Amino acid sequence: MNQPNTQPTSDLMLRETASQTAGPYVHIGLALAAAGNPVRDEEIWSEMAKPDAEGEHIEVVGIVIDGNGDLVRDAFIEVWQADANGDYQADYDLSKPFNSFGRTATTFDHGSEWSLTTIKPGAVKHPSGQPMAPHINLTLFARGVNIHLQTRLYFDDEAEANAQCPVLTRIESPARRQTLIAKREEVEGKVRYRFDIRLQGEGETVFFDF
Repeated sequence: MNQPNTQPTSDLMLRETASQTAGPYVHIGLALAAAGNPVRDEEIWSEMAKPDAEGEHIEVVGIVIDGNGDLVRDAFIEVWQADANGDYQADYDLSKPFNSFGRTATTFDHGSEWSLTTIKPGAVKHPSGQPMAPHINLTLFARGVNIHLQTRLYFDDEAEANAQCPVLTRIESPARRQTLIAKREEVEGKVRYRFDIRLQGEGETVFFDF
């Protein structure tokens, strides 16, 4: 019996599988409401806190802007945050008042905003033992972004905690630190924070390599 030729040659080498960036299918599969599709009975989505959740109830809104200054209308964002006591809820359960994990997306309407209904997180300890300022972790996927981007959202009314946060203060430039600070607004008696994400160019959001 003839043995197969196991020597690699240009004719026998497998061709590399073509790559594809995230989207637009991420909306269709994971952001059903943003894509205009019926939402499943059990859907991980942007309402992370129900009315009876403990803590200060807030809304977070923002847009995603590319390097040309244009809106990114099909960005998908996954969210991970502590509860009001600074604890992460590891088990996702829609019957619970609060879940630490959520998802949101920009939309194709005029405003193209993403939004979250949640509570303001409590402080979480850094591995060094020092408390970090209250923050929300964000992971962003979008068409044209080959590897997802990770960043954090801090709050502008937590100035003292922000000034001592062992993660935020590692960013040497004060101007760059400001790209991670959400601005508090009062809208119809409700607390809202605005956090716009800039992917490139002037005012580019700080992204982390976690």
